[in-house]
Amino acid sequence: MWRAIVKSLLARKLRLLLTALSIVLGIGFVAGTFVLTDTMDQAFEELFATTTADIDVVVRATSAFEPGAGNPGGSGNVSRNPIPDDLLPVVQEVPGVASAYGGVLGYAQMVDPETEEAIGGFGPPTIGVNWQDGSSVLVLRSGEPPTAPDEVVIDAATARTHDLSIDERVQILFEGPPGDFTITGIAGFGEADNLAGATLAAFETDTAQRILGREGVFDEINVEAEEGEAPTQLRARIEAVLPDRVEAVTATTVADEQAEALQEGLGFFRIALLVFAFIALFVGSFIIFNTFSIIVAQRTRELALLRALGASRRQVMTSVITEAFLTGLIASIVGIVAGIGIALGIQLLLSAFGIDLPSTTMQLQLRTIVVSLVVGTVVTVAAAVLPARRASRVAPVEALRDVQQQEVGRGLGRRAALGTAVLGLGIAALLYGLFATPSNAATLVGAGAAATFIGVAMLSPLLARPLAGWIGAPLRSLGVAGKLGRENARRNPRRTASTAAALMIGLGLVSMVAILSASLKASFDRALEDTLKADFTLTTSSFTMFSLDVAGRVRELPEVGAVSEFRSGVFQVDGATSFLTAVDPATIDEVATLDVTAGSTQALVPDTILVFQDVANDEGWRVGDTVPAAFPTVGDQPLEIVGIYGESLLVQADYLISLETYEDLFPEQLDAFVLIKGAEGVSTDEVERVVTRAVAPFPNIEVQDQAEFREQQAGFINQLLGLVTALLAMAILIALFGIVNTLGLSIFERTRELGLLRAIGMGRRQVRWMIRWESVIIAVIGAVLGIAIGVFFGYALQQALEPEGVTELAIPTGQLLVYLVFAALAGVLAAIWPARRAARLDVLQAIAYE
Repeated sequence: MWRAIVKSLLARKLRLLLTALSIVLGIGFVAGTFVLTDTMDQAFEELFATTTADIDVVVRATSAFEPGAGNPGGSGNVSRNPIPDDLLPVVQEVPGVASAYGGVLGYAQMVDPETEEAIGGFGPPTIGVNWQDGSSVLVLRSGEPPTAPDEVVIDAATARTHDLSIDERVQILFEGPPGDFTITGIAGFGEADNLAGATLAAFETDTAQRILGREGVFDEINVEAEEGEAPTQLRARIEAVLPDRVEAVTATTVADEQAEALQEGLGFFRIALLVFAFIALFVGSFIIFNTFSIIVAQRTRELALLRALGASRRQVMTSVITEAFLTGLIASIVGIVAGIGIALGIQLLLSAFGIDLPSTTMQLQLRTIVVSLVVGTVVTVAAAVLPARRASRVAPVEALRDVQQQEVGRGLGRRAALGTAVLGLGIAALLYGLFATPSNAATLVGAGAAATFIGVAMLSPLLARPLAGWIGAPLRSLGVAGKLGRENARRNPRRTASTAAALMIGLGLVSMVAILSASLKASFDRALEDTLKADFTLTTSSFTMFSLDVAGRVRELPEVGAVSEFRSGVFQVDGATSFLTAVDPATIDEVATLDVTAGSTQALVPDTILVFQDVANDEGWRVGDTVPAAFPTVGDQPLEIVGIYGESLLVQADYLISLETYEDLFPEQLDAFVLIKGAEGVSTDEVERVVTRAVAPFPNIEVQDQAEFREQQAGFINQLLGLVTALLAMAILIALFGIVNTLGLSIFERTRELGLLRAIGMGRRQVRWMIRWESVIIAVIGAVLGIAIGVFFGYALQQALEPEGVTELAIPTGQLLVYLVFAALAGVLAAIWPARRAARLDVLQAIAYE
């Protein structure tokens, strides 16, 4: 039997190669995800090792949150208050301290002198620091350290990317007014050219404290111990001289905290990418099942002869399972190698969408190899179990029958009942996960979606014959090739349906994403129509925070009637992380309608908060109640509810506080966006002209009217969901391989039939078009079923998100029709190789083929 298994594999190399491709791509995605995230992890670890190499103890303010919590953006150092800079000489005098130097960190965004565009955006932050003479973290590659107020050292990666050189002038944006500086040096972080992708500008200490909003304070004090001094003992001596709310920790502790925060962040990123990888594997499993089903049907006579020669059912089943095991194992090994390339591809894809990731030498860990081998092999074997069981039931008498009799006349009643049950359970789990919001909602939604796809795939043979007839009806007018292509798709509904199922999954998810995107944009447009009263909006093209000086300059213009700033932050409510927005209670009602149903925005004073209506309903809160809030800088800080509002899409948060409260609780002050309303009697054109001139010193700022603001928000939605669609493209590609595979296998099965067609006068061109039309019908069936499921998923998702502001259901009919046309074209492409192979069959050999 082992010799028979090996010979069977070698005899069907081409058939199994096409099957293995789906596993290679799926496992390549899994391995690529691990390789990419492990590489990022290694890049950060190398960075942490560099930044703490010569530091033994760090003095800093205490934080009420766990390490890494409370980090909404900007420079990345927003979870702790600064400490007085007069602590530096106190620390320097502690016995055992060899050297100590203060460090500041803040927002500093450089402007490209050539393009006059702000450098940086999505992804890593834009950081400003002070140059620390006693530190070896920043290493000069060329030039000199900054010594004057108008001098700066920049990171080597930014200098190389934007062609910046020593003695060149560069504009830099801060929390306050921007400034112009002369580049005196180019620096790196050890061997790295930048701080994990972040841009960095280093100034002399007094200048850094002034321009980064840290006058009289440091963010931390870094301490180097004398030789032979234990860091833990030195930490204890330093701790003894520190005031309340200031702590001393070892550099090892800091590195561990950074690693823990990194692992948490990378964990979400890894899970998100693995979801797409397992979608690809899910699609691939349909192809494996289909391939082994066809191969078993084609080998009926061979398997029956084995039974007649004495092979048991168990041996026959084992032979098919072993073939699947070896196929999955070999494909998984190739997939691991492909994963390195796919990791680079994912990195390039994310970079194309403006998300720059830190990187170092590609990391292929043992865990990646083991997981990839196990997952790939298990998925392949699991998909082959049913075909293997079918093979084991072949009776010896089947050796006397024609192979083509297989599958003929078998009823679909049992499949219909089982498929209906699976579909019902899938829809129930999906809807329960979406609307009941249980603790395991994500698992239920994922399992429900998978079961729904499986249920539809099980039921699709009932629809395949009528769908193939309906879709292929126009082809009858195209002659013999069109008629036979239609009949080929109709005559084996199981095969047609199982082949279409793989494409159905990919296009179903893509259609759902398209509907969600359209619904989000329609809901946002509707919300802005009802909410936004401002004439203009100030934002950045990269959706990053920006200087408070922007709003300050606009506020001074006599042509402007109201300027309202919005800032965002992270805090905790009952221990759970939540987002808040800070607004100006004096101006918010002039530029926006928040549908306040109780209380008022004017009541926002220190220690008070407004709560979104749905959150208030869920928690049972009313005006006068207290929100159990906590902030990283002060710990527990209960806030009194002074209002409840019903519109949250504009403010993009479930909680509102005043700007005054925000300034007390968050060290870093940057605006997320600013709304502007013109003064009475001033035309909007005039307001736009003077505002544009006022913000000209800030190249990162865009002045937008309502239509442009809506277009920008739609662009962000398109960009995000476009990335999701691009990641789903792997599943669609695997599905197309499935069509190629099935058609290729069907050529083997129909060799004699094709030979007879050629013998009675059918030309090669007609054979090619017959195969192509069959492929088109299969692809369009998959697209029709996928779009139908996508519409259902999109509707369910929109209804579930309605409390979050997605109130409008929009179905992009034109886009879905494009997907349908794409499926037809993809069918033509998928049929190229099978059609050419069918047309090249030798007529006499084909007629004699068994």
